[in-house]
Amino acid sequence: MSPQGLQFQAYTNHKLKHFTYYEETCSNPSTKPTKKNSFLHYLDISSPSLWTRDLSWLSALTSLQYLGMDFINITNSSRELFRAVNKMSSLLELHLSFCSLASLPPASPFLNITSLSRLYLTGNLFNSTIPSWLFNMSGLTEINLYSSSLIGQVPSMSGRWNLCKLRSLVLSSNYLTGDITEMIEAMSCSNLSLGLLDLSQNQLSGKLPRSLGMFNKLFSVDLSRNSMNSHSGISGPIPASIGNLSKLGALNLEGNMMNGTIPESIGQLTNLYSLHLLGNYWEGIMTNIHFNLTKLVSFTVSSKNNKLSLKVTNDWVPPFKYLSRIEIHSCNVGPAFPNWLRFQIQLDEIVLENAGISGDIPYWLYNKSSQIEHLNLSHNKISGYLPREMNFTSSNFPTVDLSHNLLKGSIQIWSNVSSLYLRNNSLSEILPTNIGKDMSHLLDLDLSNNCLNGSIPLSLNKIKKLTYLDLSNNYLTGEIPEFWMGIQSLSIIDLSNNMLEGGIPTSICSLPLLFILELSNNNLTADLSSTFQNCTQLKTLSLKYNRFFGSMPNEIANNIPMLSELLLQGNSFTGSIPEELCHLPFLHLLDLAENSISGSIPTCLGDVKEIPEKIIQLIHLGALNLSWNHLTGELPNNIGLLTNLESLDLSHNHLIGPIPQSMASMTFLSHLNLSYNNLLGQIPMANQFATFNEPSIYEGNPGLCGHPLPTDCSSLSPGNGEKDRKHEDGVDSDDDNERLGLYTSIVVGYITGFWIVCGSLVLKRSWRHAYFNFVYDLRDKLLILMAVNLARLKRVFGLERN
Repeated sequence: MSPQGLQFQAYTNHKLKHFTYYEETCSNPSTKPTKKNSFLHYLDISSPSLWTRDLSWLSALTSLQYLGMDFINITNSSRELFRAVNKMSSLLELHLSFCSLASLPPASPFLNITSLSRLYLTGNLFNSTIPSWLFNMSGLTEINLYSSSLIGQVPSMSGRWNLCKLRSLVLSSNYLTGDITEMIEAMSCSNLSLGLLDLSQNQLSGKLPRSLGMFNKLFSVDLSRNSMNSHSGISGPIPASIGNLSKLGALNLEGNMMNGTIPESIGQLTNLYSLHLLGNYWEGIMTNIHFNLTKLVSFTVSSKNNKLSLKVTNDWVPPFKYLSRIEIHSCNVGPAFPNWLRFQIQLDEIVLENAGISGDIPYWLYNKSSQIEHLNLSHNKISGYLPREMNFTSSNFPTVDLSHNLLKGSIQIWSNVSSLYLRNNSLSEILPTNIGKDMSHLLDLDLSNNCLNGSIPLSLNKIKKLTYLDLSNNYLTGEIPEFWMGIQSLSIIDLSNNMLEGGIPTSICSLPLLFILELSNNNLTADLSSTFQNCTQLKTLSLKYNRFFGSMPNEIANNIPMLSELLLQGNSFTGSIPEELCHLPFLHLLDLAENSISGSIPTCLGDVKEIPEKIIQLIHLGALNLSWNHLTGELPNNIGLLTNLESLDLSHNHLIGPIPQSMASMTFLSHLNLSYNNLLGQIPMANQFATFNEPSIYEGNPGLCGHPLPTDCSSLSPGNGEKDRKHEDGVDSDDDNERLGLYTSIVVGYITGFWIVCGSLVLKRSWRHAYFNFVYDLRDKLLILMAVNLARLKRVFGLERN
């Protein structure tokens, strides 16, 4: 056991010695509480290895001032717990965090406790609103309900909480709603005491009021991540009164809907060391005045609408020099690299992403590279050669992202880097043959969308912990080497859009965690019947536009059971589509277009006799592309059961027959192409088909008619031409005679049938009673059926009322 584990065990044993004595003394009905235990002031038995059977012994500890029971499972004894606690009239501090408490009492469980100062209920499973009594306990100074599954609005106590001594309020990581303005107004009683306010990761809305500036004891405010969806989030600007919070050290407003300019008064917060403004809609300009922050250590900002600029003079020397983290996204900082960063002594995290920076990487940054742990200069216009002089030697294995720039030259070896992203540049030459040996700490390597050439170096197998490899969109040649033989963590391989040749080594399935394999757009060629054996975790297999041949693997469901996307477009596969596809329960995207596949569509895509059982296995199918093959037969009548399909392309085949009416139930379908087959009949009009207004999706099917084609279906009805000729010749007499005979027989049959039935009911009482009872029963059944279906429709379309 580790030293920390031994220390925790010793601590727990110490607590349990005291706990055991009091349980034996107080839970025994024949034993009266002694003075020794009734005078106990401090009890902390917090432990994740304890659970309760009986809490009646707590009632005897009436003199407790501190009770700590964190991590103890009290699921079935919460009422007994609160009853016992209510007898502790001297209790000052109560810790019940992560106790699996399922509810908060609707009425106050602390009626006899006026001295309670600190209440910690973190990490429980209340799944309820906050009861109003909590904000009426005037003695509370600290409340912590972090991550306790709280929902609904926070009670306002008629506009004011009775928490005038409150110093710390933590309600973060819940599902609370309501107006932040009302909340701050409600806690105005504590404006001279409140120091910590954490309402982060909820669903609060509204604007920050000017009255926030009255809480002059605040040293930490966290209102981040309240924009959980488009309908929530704190909005509006930062009030200028923020400058009155002279003690404020940390302000976090990340992940909201805030907008407007950032007030210059923020520069008055001389004690501010952490300012986080990411993920909002800021606009305007931040200048030197905003940064009169002598203690600034961490600064982050971004603007979702790209309307914020940071403009400081070229010779500006900031009043702070211990900035360790700067993170700026989608704000205009350039065109020059911010020179004032060179004065920071402890800078280890630099993110200037999409910041409008151009030119070369400054030399002074080379000198700081040894202390950098995270460097992100992506999505700029940084040019010049990839610098060899950068020396990322931090012991924390730094990450480097220089992607989406204009860098050129060859790949450089930076030995300690753990993640390297250089995609979308103009890097050229061959991959260093020693890259795997000299960059053995890599977890992620992305060199895609460059001009790299040569072969894939076998030394990649030296990178033991590599999980992500993307070399796509280059000019790599040669065969795919078995570079993964020493890598057991590799989960994503993308070698697409190169000039690789040969086959796919069968050892690819020896990677136990591989779930994406992307090899499309190469010159690979092989028979795949035995390539993929036991690829048990593979979810995406993309081999589009290569030269693979032969039939599709028949054992695909057994060998790749988790397959979600199968993309084989543009190869030379022959034979039929294997029925094995019907046994892939997670299949979502199937693209077999532009091959030489023949035969009929598998039964799981539509055979009337087998379909209800097998279609369930393909409920995740979202896209199906079988175009440019040699498929025959009719479209399956029940293809409409594939209700999750969003894209269906069956064009350029030899399909015949009508378009099944069941396809009208495919309400998610947004892309359809049935062109160039031999389909006939009327095009369905219901649901999605009414939105398919492009005739090209049906062209090449001369037998089809109806909207949006110009062909009227009546012109294709059989017999129409013969009828027209008879009218033209005036020979309608035979039709008239036949019609008269038909009408006469109908009238005679009606009269006869009417009196046979009705005459019997008039003459026979028992028949009459039975008949009308049957009618009444049928009426009742129809009414019930209508009511049930009406309720179901309301649920489906969300029309029922709460």
